[in-house]
Amino acid sequence: MASVEESVRPRTLSADEAAAMIAEMARAGRAAQRVLARMDDPAKARALHAAAAALREDESAILNANAKDISAGEARGLSGAMLDRLRLDSTRLAGIADAVDSVAELPDPVGQVIDRTNRPNGLELQRIRIPVGLIGIIYESRPNVTADAAVLCVRSGNAVLLRGGSEAVNSNRAIHAALVRGLVSAGVPEAAVQLMPDQDRALVGAMLAAAGLVDMIIPRGGKSLVERVQADARVPVLAHLDGICHTYVHAGADPDMAVELAHNAKLRRTGICGAMETLLLDSAFPGSVRVVKDLLDADCELRGDARAQALDPRILPATAEDWDTEYLDAVLSVAVVDGLDAALEHIARHSSGHTDVIVTGDEAARERFLAEVDSAIVMANASSQFADGGEFGLGAEIGIATGRLHARGPVALEGLTTYKWQVRGNGQARP
Repeated sequence: MASVEESVRPRTLSADEAAAMIAEMARAGRAAQRVLARMDDPAKARALHAAAAALREDESAILNANAKDISAGEARGLSGAMLDRLRLDSTRLAGIADAVDSVAELPDPVGQVIDRTNRPNGLELQRIRIPVGLIGIIYESRPNVTADAAVLCVRSGNAVLLRGGSEAVNSNRAIHAALVRGLVSAGVPEAAVQLMPDQDRALVGAMLAAAGLVDMIIPRGGKSLVERVQADARVPVLAHLDGICHTYVHAGADPDMAVELAHNAKLRRTGICGAMETLLLDSAFPGSVRVVKDLLDADCELRGDARAQALDPRILPATAEDWDTEYLDAVLSVAVVDGLDAALEHIARHSSGHTDVIVTGDEAARERFLAEVDSAIVMANASSQFADGGEFGLGAEIGIATGRLHARGPVALEGLTTYKWQVRGNGQARP
């Protein structure tokens, strides 16, 4: 395993070399997964608590490694939003360790009986949750994903192959080393959580092609990464593209609430996928000027349609592309719409299916919005920044899935399981 001090310069692997490396890692991971599948709930919980303790013990090494990544990122000209995603400090690292402990305390989904039926012929059928198997996770920027992915997979009985971005390579290696040390001390096989040994992109292609060895791929990163994974994978993919999240301020919204929620949804952390990217203001809402003034005064750039621009001369004109852009920065598109129908139409046309919000005191409008918006997460009177597995009580998440198959919304323990049928009979033969 490469040290955290090693240069991040990728070496060039041939396609055959990369395929052989992934095959070797996958075989080791699948063997480790069989051991995990036999571990009971208390054993897995103890292992995760040991991993959390190791993260705390290795704080200095992890933060020193992260400082190298930050320095390299600044030299490369990474954006402020990217650097924010990358940056660790004592508080953030403590939060990562706390999340590991939280996952350890969650109910184990493996073996859970989903449903049970008895057929007229006496057969007893039940569906139970089982691990997916070996999961490959490809991600960018955020070193916390290394911990989140590892512990969610272990808790749900899955082994995992991790491939983080080059911008966080030192941080990822330090976090991985601490996690594995803690897990192994509690009986988890070392190969249950493997990190790619270098950043060669050929390894990504080999992982995507490893049908029969890797059971599911989860990409977590920018649009170009996810599109490449979806285009090239020969393995099932669980993914989302953009987080183009809308907040619609209805005519019946409380103005104070609207100001607070719009500010929080956009500016609490601009670089996360749950950040609001489009604000829709109802033409009958009386507090629109207050909402946009608050955002502009907080140095958020607003780009609006003609009616939005009329609210404040500081609002720039929006282009057609703005309505489909995930800024991940202090930039926001704003439109004025004529009622709930127009808001629903705009969201249906431009939402990425991640998280959409209504702010209103009108119960009928609230319930219609919740029913008709077809996104993975639909909220009323709350900030879209709550679109997070930890905030949903899931302990942590691997990502927000915006598709319609297998899992939607924050993907945590349940989203990392599948099921099988168990049939019990007493000698039935089919006529």
